This record gives sequence, structure tokens and C-alpha cells, in this order.
Amino acid sequence: MTTPDATKENTVTEDQPDSRPVDILSPLHDEHVALGATLTSFAGWQMPLRYSSDIAEHQAVRTAAGLFDLSHMGELEIAGPDAGRALDGALVGNLSALAPGRARYTMICAEDGGVLDDLVVYRLADDRYLVVANASNVAGVREALTERLHGDALLVDSSLATALVAVQGPRAEQIVTSLTPDAEAVAALKYYAAVEATVAGIPALVARTGYTGEDGFELFVAADAAPALWRSLLEAGTPLGLVPAGLSARDSLRLEAGMPLYGNELDRSTTPHDAGLGRVVKLDKVDDQGNPLPFVGRDALTDVTPTRRLVGLQGLGRRAARHGYPVTTPAGEVVGEVTSGAPSPTLGYPVAMAYVTPEHADEGTELLVDVRGRGEQVRVVPLPFYRRPR
Repeated sequence: MTTPDATKENTVTEDQPDSRPVDILSPLHDEHVALGATLTSFAGWQMPLRYSSDIAEHQAVRTAAGLFDLSHMGELEIAGPDAGRALDGALVGNLSALAPGRARYTMICAEDGGVLDDLVVYRLADDRYLVVANASNVAGVREALTERLHGDALLVDSSLATALVAVQGPRAEQIVTSLTPDAEAVAALKYYAAVEATVAGIPALVARTGYTGEDGFELFVAADAAPALWRSLLEAGTPLGLVPAGLSARDSLRLEAGMPLYGNELDRSTTPHDAGLGRVVKLDKVDDQGNPLPFVGRDALTDVTPTRRLVGLQGLGRRAARHGYPVTTPAGEVVGEVTSGAPSPTLGYPVAMAYVTPEHADEGTELLVDVRGRGEQVRVVPLPFYRRPR
């Protein structure tokens, strides 16, 4: 990855997603075509929806491993002596307290507390960070960060120069470590940590992160090196049950794991507190003089009493709730709306996430979801629906 020159202005324009064509081809596009993937337009990219069947790919990740192309995600590098403090003021998290080599889930909010995007931030070195944004929000996050950065901190958008490949599942460690001379360092990674390593002869940032509820790794590499890495991972992993997996399986896996999706559980009208993620808002941040550190959205996110809560719903019938379906009481009063829902391949029954009013959010509460005009019984259950065996 490029190391920005922190002596320049707070932004550069060499790699601006605003100028991208309607559908960008992943650096792995030819690999997907060769594997017979069904491709779909997603956030301005052509990405694989599936290769075989949604259920087969989902189950492979739960039992062995799946290989994902995540190159549509955005990579924004922030560097300079003031990078950490600048991010503290721009995001809701305390990023300057993050140790080098570690990562943190956080959010960028508007002044009114609404979520502009949820992010993973890696601290690569004392004065160097990597902000990973959702594909649909890269331009907005970049623009907001550019406006909010201060001091000696430079932003470089390296999204188009970077490919991101994920190996997820119980055999992920075995597969990735078989391809690196840095196997000991990779195997020793804690959850939400990263290390520079060589994988299949390719320099990579290897992170123990993911979006499936399983153990696994995300590998950031130069875009032109991605096809060779993809093929090497497939060759090493296929005998162990690894399969290429598309966006459909990724969505059902993250739903079982209770992980929010921007545009469904999170959006501009939602605060972190609404989503049950108030823990990521660090109101105890202080400046160098020990005074409370202002950050965008701080006032709106202080002493918040949410008017709705994100809950898990277990379907008691066979028909699955879907995004946008109304949630009602048995008497027919509308008390919420489904944000994500699908049959759970792992659990064998429908699951959903929904926002409901606080008085209907307690575990065990029985409600109905209007599935095309017919009320389907559901029960409020804790999130996540699935936890991997330890």
C-alpha cells in the first residue's frame, strides 16, 4: 500500500471513486467468469452473486472455508503525525488509543448522530491508519474525512489500487498459513489484528477480521497481484473443502452472525444507539489537556434514549420475513419493520433483524411479521443467532 506524504494537503485526487464508471470490474473479474459465477451489479461494481448455490457456499463457510472477493470495499489511508487525533475528531471511536497492528470497528456520523457509514480502522504504524469503508459510501466517507481532518494528516484513497480477498471458515488458518513463510505470525494474530506478511509470494496486509461469524482472514494486496493470490488460495484450499463464495452467501452468513449491513440496519436516519451499538461511541475521549474531545455527532449522541431497538426475530413458521416487511402485535398494531431476513441454512428456520419499539423488544416477546398479507409468527431472540464453536 502507498504511504502518503504527510507534508501535502489533507487530500489527494489521483484515485477518486467519483470518476469511476457505472460498473467497475473487480481485479478478479476474469477469475469469476472462468469459474462460472453469476455476476450482479452491486454499489457500482460487477461482483459475483454466487458460483454454485447459495446454500452450498454458506455451508462450506460454516464447515470448511469460503473464498470471497471483497475488492469493492474502499481503502482510505490516513497518515501523518496528527493522523490519530484527526480520526478521533472525525469518527465516534478513540482511534489514537489503538495499538499498531490492531483494528477497531467504528462509525462516522453526521452532526445529528445519523450513521454515514460503519467502518473498520486498522492502525498500521504510529502515524498511519487504514480506514475500510463500504463500497456504496466510499465517496461520502472520503469527502467527510477530508473536511474533518486537521493538522498534519493526509488522506489518500487507494481503493482502486487495492484488492481485498477473504478466507473465512474453520479451516481458514490452515489454508492461509500453508502459503506463507510468516505462518507463525499469521497464526498468532488475535481477532481484529493485522500483520504484514507474504502470502503465495505476494506482499499482503493479513487481518484476522471478517463478516461471516467464523474465524478467518482478510488479505489486502495490490490489485494486479490479486488473480495470482486468488488462484493460489483456491489450489491450497480446495482439498480442504474451500469453495469460492459470492455476495448472497456473505449476506446470509452475516445475518446469522447478527452483523449489521449498511442500508439495512444502518443508515443516515439511524444512530449507533438505535442499532444497539452505542458501545462504539467513545464519549470519554479527551484532548492533550485532558478536556473532553469534541467529535462530529458528540452532542447528539450524549444521553440518548432510543425510540426503537434492533432485535433478532426467530420465525416460528416456514416463511421468511424480508427487508421492509411490517412487524405487528397480535392485535395488528404496527410496532416495527424488518431490516434483513432469510431462511437460516445453519439453524433450519427463518431469522430476521428488525427495529421495534422498546416496549416490544424484550426477549421472548411474540409478534407477527406481515409476509405478503399474512401474519407470520415470530419471537424476539438475542443476537447473534449463531455463534461459532470455540
